[in-house]
Amino acid sequence: MLTSRADLLARLEQNEDYDLAVVGGGATGLGVALDAAARGLRVILLESHDFAQGTSSRATKLLHGGVRYLAQGDFSLVYEALHERRTLLDNAPHLARPLAFVVPLYRRWHQLYYGAGLCLYEWMAGATGLGPTRFLSRAQTIAQLPNVRTERLCGAICYWDGQFDDARMALALARTASRHGALMLNYCSVDQLAYDASPEASSGAPSGANFAPDAKPARISGLQVTDTLTGRRFDVRARCVVNATGVWVDGLRLQDAATRNTDAPPERPMVAPSQGVHIVLDGSFLDSCSALMVPATRDGRVLFLVPWLGKTLLGTTDTPRHDLAREPEPFAQEVDFLLQEAACYLRRAPQRSDIRSIWVGLRPLAQPADATVQAPKALSRKHAIKKSETGLVSVTGGKWTTYRAMAEDVLAHCMNAGLIPSLAAGVTRSLPLVGATVTEAVPQLDYEKEYVQAVQRAYGADWALVQALPGSQNYLSPGFSEAMVRFAARHEYALRVEDVLARRHRLLFLDAALASRLAPATGEILFDETGIDPRVADFQALAANYLNIP
Repeated sequence: MLTSRADLLARLEQNEDYDLAVVGGGATGLGVALDAAARGLRVILLESHDFAQGTSSRATKLLHGGVRYLAQGDFSLVYEALHERRTLLDNAPHLARPLAFVVPLYRRWHQLYYGAGLCLYEWMAGATGLGPTRFLSRAQTIAQLPNVRTERLCGAICYWDGQFDDARMALALARTASRHGALMLNYCSVDQLAYDASPEASSGAPSGANFAPDAKPARISGLQVTDTLTGRRFDVRARCVVNATGVWVDGLRLQDAATRNTDAPPERPMVAPSQGVHIVLDGSFLDSCSALMVPATRDGRVLFLVPWLGKTLLGTTDTPRHDLAREPEPFAQEVDFLLQEAACYLRRAPQRSDIRSIWVGLRPLAQPADATVQAPKALSRKHAIKKSETGLVSVTGGKWTTYRAMAEDVLAHCMNAGLIPSLAAGVTRSLPLVGATVTEAVPQLDYEKEYVQAVQRAYGADWALVQALPGSQNYLSPGFSEAMVRFAARHEYALRVEDVLARRHRLLFLDAALASRLAPATGEILFDETGIDPRVADFQALAANYLNIP
């Protein structure tokens, strides 16, 4: 399994012929690469930044069927997600776990209304369910959620879903794909698509040129890519290219369209981006091992307060956003909305001064066929796949919980189009991810201990390897050691301080001020391991943005 930068680039330089090239290192692209490699295909994945740097590290950390999708009548999506939830919990028990969700009730009739929906939710999970749905008395509710607002509280409903660490799950997918022979490259951008002119194309037309209206379009034959750290350029040959770039999916599609007839109408966008804001508060705000779920906020969305790595995660919003910034900023009204809604359900209302970190993720929602559907909350979370005349296969939409099923669907489209060999599906259904091992859950409410133990648990079977590295007893902060930085550099593709403190460890997302203070020491260790500029100052500027509360 190659992870050192020099070894990865040396293999890239060998000019192998690949069956499949995947562009995009988020959940979808990583899932496609793993599935293809596990079936025995020759696979390369290229990510212009770090794995899961975009949307895939900024989720609400939930593996769920989607209670609100049930309310929208999207039963097929909920059924698929509930069953994929079980698969992911089984394949990565060190990174995912069942979690109880409590729905406080302040009106008696809500017990029947929400109870019926949640019982249906449990029934749809069938044998893959995680626990029974229960009705709680007022006293039982307060015992399970000590800080819940008690005025007019009638009771609650408790149901089960899953929780996971999204960034580390993405990393596990990348490492598992590498173990199956895939070449996985972060910080390697795709400059342009490469083409082989078809016999019907205009004679003498160069690869990638526009062709006459009656000419058959050229076929994609690979990619031209650049190592963004050194500027070195490489040619990649591949018989099939999958565009899994999330909210940026239309950029590569438009580039592909430019190689075809210039008189053709513009490509209709595949994606309708939506912005989701998450706020992190101290764990004492929830003070529970269970999550609190609000089934209907004043704008009709679902809201979660979730215990996560010793903190309380509050989210999320659903706001249209079209500028596609790599680091989008929250709107003041979104922060107001989250704090005001949380205040309706907590005895202690959170204030802006209580925020430890705030981040924004852009969701790649599939553009609906019905142009009258505008509100992001009304858009389906199903994925969409399109193949161009040149053979570019583009995928967007979907959700983390269904990444594996999405990957199978993408490869089925590629096989049906004759772009890759036909191979049996289902190999990833029972494929453990790197580090998979059964470990104990973390039931404590000592928030520092909970964080430390959860960090260790996330390494799974790799924990012994971490402890064997230099600096295993040199802790830069509780639960974060020098050895962990070295492990990130040697085995987890980390090249910059941001890679370590944002995604290999979640400190930027948990406590941006602490992460900023740890950046210089982390950078020194990282540079010692890689010899590459760890970009300490850039990370500290980024951390300041995670504390910039509008």
